[in-house]
Amino acid sequence: MTLSNRAVVSPMCMYSANEGMPGDFHLVHYGIARHRRRRLDLHRNGLRRPRTRASRRAAPVSGNDEQEAAWRRIVDFVHANSATKFALQLGHAGRKGATKLMWDGMGPSAGAGWLGHHISLANPLFPRQPDAARDGSRRDGCGQGGVLSVRPSGGERCGFDMLELHCAHGYLLASFISPLTNQRTDDYGGALDNRLRFPLEVFEAMRAAWPAHKPMSVRISATDWAEGGITGDDAVLIARAFAEAGVDLIDVSTGQTVRDAQPIYGRMFQTPFSDQVRNEARVATMCVGNITTADQVNTILAAGRADLVALGRPHLVDPAFTMKAAAWYGAGDVFCPPQYLPGKEQIFRNSVRDRKDFEDLKIKAKPKTRAELKAEATKPLAAE
Repeated sequence: MTLSNRAVVSPMCMYSANEGMPGDFHLVHYGIARHRRRRLDLHRNGLRRPRTRASRRAAPVSGNDEQEAAWRRIVDFVHANSATKFALQLGHAGRKGATKLMWDGMGPSAGAGWLGHHISLANPLFPRQPDAARDGSRRDGCGQGGVLSVRPSGGERCGFDMLELHCAHGYLLASFISPLTNQRTDDYGGALDNRLRFPLEVFEAMRAAWPAHKPMSVRISATDWAEGGITGDDAVLIARAFAEAGVDLIDVSTGQTVRDAQPIYGRMFQTPFSDQVRNEARVATMCVGNITTADQVNTILAAGRADLVALGRPHLVDPAFTMKAAAWYGAGDVFCPPQYLPGKEQIFRNSVRDRKDFEDLKIKAKPKTRAELKAEATKPLAAE
């Protein structure tokens, strides 16, 4: 898969499906806005079974013919009207299933009866009644996660260009990997090799089902931000294990594993972990996390800290983020649908002037050197 730039839109929870069916919202969100966007776009999480989803309004991909037809309509629209590659992220919510919509606050959904039961690998993220969570048997953890391995064929039929397996943020597969959540005593618990066993089994099954010519990535939490949890050094080992299994890209995120985590949040705060994984594990990476400007994207790439850079919130508020960045840097070969060419031509013209004005302002605002200040202080006053 070839991309014409390295800006990516992060997979984000939209929670706008109707009983698992994507609708007009998704056509607009993934379709029309892609006219002016990046070259790689990820749709988050698509499993048909209600108990695998984080919310009842999550949008699965491979559940039935009606769902697949709805997604084919969206994917075909994206491909027909843009140069964007469209990726599918698959994940199992595990112990974080049946939660409220994000705009309704954190916590379990009051109407979680649609889920039936929750999988509890070790400790649930939110306190529940004792009978609401099942024990950590192989059937509960590994058996339920196995539904992931049969979903790539649905994504292929829908026309997605790339597949990502979600092994981060405390969801089912991440719960196997982190020692804070995996307290099993069988072959799937204990040492890191054992904790990775099932996620790797799922990945290998998905890789076998996904077309060989299409890439696959894995999202990981490179640290749990909590004592006794995953560290950056562990992330290197995790990335190597997936690389040996055939992954093409590691999507490096962090945290969201336990409630008492203490993340060190700030500008580009997860990029150091992408840097470590890329340069120690020697695996291609995508970084994400509070990256907000085109300058930050270029700095990360130029420094060799990632191969792709994913942005979420900036793309939500500005569908033309990448077009504006291309205009600022004078990258005129960026794709634009013919209907939007007058807008592209205008922003490219204006950006030449805007950049010159900005550079002039920076020069004028530059503090004077000590020598310049001394010279001004000793300069004779003009005769009156």
